[in-house]
Amino acid sequence: MKKFILTCSLIAMGIVTLAQKANTLTSKEKKEGYQLLFDGTTLKGWHAYNKPGTIGTSWSVTDGEIGFDVTKKDGGDLTTDQEFENYDFSVDWKISPKGNSGIIFNVTEDPKYHSSYNTGPEMQVLDSDGHPDGKIFNHRAGDLYDLIHSSKETAKPVGEWNTARIVNNRGLLQLYLNGEKVVETRYDDENWKKMIAGSKFKNMPGFGVNMKGRISLQDHGNPVWFRNIKIKKL
Repeated sequence: MKKFILTCSLIAMGIVTLAQKANTLTSKEKKEGYQLLFDGTTLKGWHAYNKPGTIGTSWSVTDGEIGFDVTKKDGGDLTTDQEFENYDFSVDWKISPKGNSGIIFNVTEDPKYHSSYNTGPEMQVLDSDGHPDGKIFNHRAGDLYDLIHSSKETAKPVGEWNTARIVNNRGLLQLYLNGEKVVETRYDDENWKKMIAGSKFKNMPGFGVNMKGRISLQDHGNPVWFRNIKIKKL
């Protein structure tokens, strides 16, 4: 009983952090069919894009967080071993000052593609006010990168954790940031094709054509951290 009271007091004081409770599923999430894609201690289930069985040394796990170390110069987009179709995916992210990264989904691996962004759309991870990309209308945190600007900006200050959620369900795509739906579009209609034709991806024939695939955490050359990575098949 004394231990319980002490723990509650430490939580209230902020000494016991959320990271200590991260990377687990609640009983409700387990019943709903969620699965963890990050066990909190290893990078099992992940690999460098187009390099199955290999992970760049820039990616590592410390204190229950996946982090990117720019000094090691050996990264690549961290990509799931599994492919997914019709899913509800979520991840916590934290970006460095002036940092840039992204969550790229429905990714196809093939030697003819040099990066995950050649095929998969991206939910932007960014220091929107510190990085030059933040000056571009549809490149800010939470945006469907270079396609749709968020309906509202809900990103937290640099250094704080954000929760991104991507729901990809039979052609309907919804992006949430910190509990707010910020993007909704169809992924299977003429408007989608028109958006791509007017974007920087217009000359990438493999971009945005698959409604299933892998999920990648982007190596954009800046420090970034991820945790609480989970998915539910729909």
